[in-house]
Amino acid sequence: MEESLEVMVARTEDDARLPTRGSEYAAGWDLYALEESVIPFRKSVKVRTGLRVAIPVGYEGQVRARSSLGSKGLILPHSIGTIDADYRGELFVLMTWIGEGDSYTVKAGERIAQLLISPIPEVSFKEVSIAKLGDTKRGDGGFGSTGRF
Repeated sequence: MEESLEVMVARTEDDARLPTRGSEYAAGWDLYALEESVIPFRKSVKVRTGLRVAIPVGYEGQVRARSSLGSKGLILPHSIGTIDADYRGELFVLMTWIGEGDSYTVKAGERIAQLLISPIPEVSFKEVSIAKLGDTKRGDGGFGSTGRF
């Protein structure tokens, strides 16, 4: 197994909860709501975590939805939020309520998202002609085109 990656985390409030893993092999670390937040139907609200992190250079933080909340109708409208290695502000989780009822109340201390830390390779882009890209069986098919060959 690889050596553990250290990610520095600081609380902005004393009652902020540090990220935890739900199981030994969980890919993500649970993020918790710092305070109660009411999310009106079809509105997006930034829910505070009370945490700041220092993602190591060469990595990104990915804020992802928890499946248990999604099954109730609470979603992350941007699917995956990215935390860059040079961001030092508080972590917020943008949440939208699309379930039954006028609103959803996120309780203080409730698990609201997962944080994954992923490597980012060094990349450079080289401009070429379209012909130089080459052909594939899939070609330019997108938006649900796979599996239809």
